Amino acid sequence: MPYKEKEIEKQYYTIGEVAAMFDVAASLIRFWETEFEQLRPKKNKKGNRQYTKQDIETLRTVYHLVKERGYTIQGAKDVMKNKSVQTKDKIDMIDSLEKVRAFLVGIKSQLNTKA
Repeated sequence: MPYKEKEIEKQYYTIGEVAAMFDVAASLIRFWETEFEQLRPKKNKKGNRQYTKQDIETLRTVYHLVKERGYTIQGAKDVMKNKSVQTKDKIDMIDSLEKVRAFLVGIKSQLNTKA
């Protein structure tokens, strides 16, 4: 999953930072905002979007459904309306399993180099 968490916690993230976390264009993030009512980032006085951790979690769900699972926009909207908590739990589980897999692959490669 291309989603990359920042090590330093910030209160707000710019659209460029959020786009980089998901390795997508900022225009895609703006498009998703028009399609998903759950995505409504604050805007500062200049009109720049300010994303919170909650906004990023919502984007993570959208990304997972559309990019990884292949849902249409309408299909992703339906899932988010009906099963948002269940979907978030599944995404969290997938993230955890991917981290465990990466850890195990690292151990395997270390063992292979020692042999």
